[in-house]
Amino acid sequence: MSHLLVVESWVGSMSRLLPRALGEAGHHFTFLTRDLGHYLKAAPEGADHPLLTARNIVTAPTNDVGLLIPQVESLHAALRFDGVVTSCDYYLPTAARIAARLGLPGPSPDAMENACRKDATRSVLAAAGVPGPRFAVCTDAADAALAAADLGYPLVVKPVDLCAGMFVRRVDDEAQLAEACRALAAFPYNARGQRRTPHILLEEFLRGPEVSVETVTSRGVAHVVGVTDKSIGGAPAFVETGHMFPAALDPEALAAVTATALDAGAALGLDDVVAHTEIKLTGDGPRVVEVNPRPAGNRITELIRHVTGIDLAAVCVDVALGREPDLRRRDTGLRSAAIGFLVPETAGTLASFDGQTDVEGGDGVLEAQFAEAGHRVEAADSNNAYLGHIMAGDTTGLGARQRVETLLAGVRPRLVRS
Repeated sequence: MSHLLVVESWVGSMSRLLPRALGEAGHHFTFLTRDLGHYLKAAPEGADHPLLTARNIVTAPTNDVGLLIPQVESLHAALRFDGVVTSCDYYLPTAARIAARLGLPGPSPDAMENACRKDATRSVLAAAGVPGPRFAVCTDAADAALAAADLGYPLVVKPVDLCAGMFVRRVDDEAQLAEACRALAAFPYNARGQRRTPHILLEEFLRGPEVSVETVTSRGVAHVVGVTDKSIGGAPAFVETGHMFPAALDPEALAAVTATALDAGAALGLDDVVAHTEIKLTGDGPRVVEVNPRPAGNRITELIRHVTGIDLAAVCVDVALGREPDLRRRDTGLRSAAIGFLVPETAGTLASFDGQTDVEGGDGVLEAQFAEAGHRVEAADSNNAYLGHIMAGDTTGLGARQRVETLLAGVRPRLVRS
């Protein structure tokens, strides 16, 4: 049994999958947070949040590494940690710095900083010759207008330090660019109270299907777990509407995207990390969209587990402990698994779903989750606005996506205008 320090977390899937993996492996953990109320609000009705199963819960200044490190050193002297993890992107560099200071396994803090900052990732990959879009890093809206004139429209505008597709927009002209820059400037702090870097990333708009490559790098050796395909909607935003594992790629495309992902991780110097690298399959070959130095979100880890038996949450724990991760594939009976999200297109208050009972317990359904009546609904402009999801598997081949799309077509949210 090992003792891990968990530094903050998302409140979605991984906040439940990570404690599950810790418990199933017989480990215990201390949970470090600056705001316990953030997790109490997210607890399911009538139940404790899984993160509250921690052996210890400690309030600490997790947004100030200078103040945090001495406190963690004192905790380590008393409690003795064997590894450090987080499931929240905003604290990945912090967790890496804590592990390095305590002499525990973990990725390089500088590598994590560069992977978590989209502008730094672009610069590192470009210097290494890893293919990506043409781009410019801008200090403000005026700088962005000049850079856009040089790059040419259409472009993608991105914050350099936000997640879940927040404020990522396609822009086709100067007016749309100015509007996107104003929206970013009006959002100076992220959801965890950290002041954002005001830089603006402009990228060439890449055309083609998108996939993600799930990798595990341990002790200098990189392993490809598989490739997931992605469906994107919500234009001009980029909202993930669904995924299927494994992606339906021919051998040549599969080899190209996996090589590109491995090159990106190597260029960033990522080691002892589970990574999720998003890639566009353009007419000119694979192009890196983003490198995320943590397990995939949006239940992709569960798609992989259902098909291969590999639990990437458990792998993440093993890597944090400096252990050889278990990447053995098992026969689960499924050839593919897919998930589709209920993405709202209009605002209102959720009254009910038509077709919900037909989905729950349906043939091949692995999960079905729906928001509760009374939920306030906004038209989706990021991956934070889902009303639920349906996950299904296929035992014969790559038919899981079609199964999910059929099920989703039978579900309709009823909204009350407000």
